[in-house]
Amino acid sequence: MSAKGFEVCVSGSGAVAMSLSLALAAQGWRVAWARPEASATAERADVRTYALNARAIQLLERLRIWPELQSHATPVWDMVIRGDDGGRLAFSAWQQQVRELTWIVDAGALERLLTQALRYAAGVQGVAPVLTLDASPAPLLAVCEGKHSGTRSALGVSFERQDYGHMGVAARLKAAHPHQGVARQWFRSPEILALLPFHDPVPGASYGLVWSVPTAQAQALMALPAEQFEQALMQALQASDPEGAALVGHLSLASERAAWPLALAQADRWCGPGWVLLGDAAHQVHPLAGQGLNLGLADVDVLVGELVQARRQSPWRSPGDERTLQRYVRRRLWPTRAMSGVTDGLLHLFADPRAPVRDLRNVGMSLVQRTGPLKRWLVSQALDA
Repeated sequence: MSAKGFEVCVSGSGAVAMSLSLALAAQGWRVAWARPEASATAERADVRTYALNARAIQLLERLRIWPELQSHATPVWDMVIRGDDGGRLAFSAWQQQVRELTWIVDAGALERLLTQALRYAAGVQGVAPVLTLDASPAPLLAVCEGKHSGTRSALGVSFERQDYGHMGVAARLKAAHPHQGVARQWFRSPEILALLPFHDPVPGASYGLVWSVPTAQAQALMALPAEQFEQALMQALQASDPEGAALVGHLSLASERAAWPLALAQADRWCGPGWVLLGDAAHQVHPLAGQGLNLGLADVDVLVGELVQARRQSPWRSPGDERTLQRYVRRRLWPTRAMSGVTDGLLHLFADPRAPVRDLRNVGMSLVQRTGPLKRWLVSQALDA
């Protein structure tokens, strides 16, 4: 324990950092929360939505966040994925023998509830931002600063980044027809368009939009007036899937739009003596499978478990003992790389314009659709990333 009594210093301001701070405090750890200073400029409303899997929700239940967050969330009972030449995949909670495939939650509501919980967490104390390992007030520095982490750079960790040349465009939408708890995704070479069922602003008839498009096209979409953006969106849906477009009905913007560059990235080291990386500071994946935050919250779950077990078995060891941290890395490295490989492979597969590749990928989707055990396995992996 440090001179100030802290055992772990958590650096970061997002959902992963706050969840880790709360989870450690719930286990009796003394936590220093090094949150970067808030920007002086007014922040725009957060239009993002997260797809949370069963493991993430179990963590939030233990943190006592989920009961209130659930009122800002929408269950997904079915998911329909369309290829660019007749390929189709459909998943259902009923076939998977679960209550729901995932929950779509409001990003702003999640971070607001975590912030409120930290105000009452007796074991967590805010401290000044930590920029180097030497400045950490605790034996273990947990870096949860996101993909642009400055502390990761100061630690000398390389963050190998592959820019996709795409941007993710996000917005909230109102739909003419009820969504009925169905999430829809279209692979439109080279685009990927997803509609995530949501309850706000119109209960039962709203969506969160996530549209991955080449950078130049994304910039053009962002510059369009709202009515022309809606027209471009509906044209994309009708060109890909007239039946699906008819089921959704006309879509209209219910929020501002946001866009950000997409990339695949991986830190070359996730831990060292006295420090560890979690979430986007350690790995970044394409959002096509909606697993980014799920991977980060799984990092939290595993790291807390390893720290608790190490304290129980060897209470004399420092929380920053590298052997403990390496166990965390071993447990998380393979699931994260596997998900990265799946999302990266799918993106490149559907970006290839050659006719033989197009035919094979759509036939492959149809084969998976007819292979029940494989479909169930794919969903089980996403439920426990």
